Amino acid sequence: MQLATGTVVNGKIVLEGLPLVEGALVTVVARGADEGFSLSAGQEEALLESLAQIERGDCISLEELLATLPRSD
Repeated sequence: MQLATGTVVNGKIVLEGLPLVEGALVTVVARGADEGFSLSAGQEEALLESLAQIERGDCISLEELLATLPRSD
C-alpha cells in the first residue's frame, strides 16, 4: 500500500511524490467537504474493522509509516 497526496487541477488529481502503477486501485478522501458519503455493506464492514484495529493498537504511527516511504531527495 502506498500513501500519496495530491491536488485537483482541471478536474483531475495530480499526485505529489511517488508515481502509482498504471491501473492501481486507489481510494480518494477529500478534506474539508461537508458532504456525507454512503458505503456498501462490505465497505462499511471493512471500515469498521479498520477502526477496530486502530482501537486495538494493531497499526503503526504516522512517523513509522513515513519512515517506510522512499525519499525523493
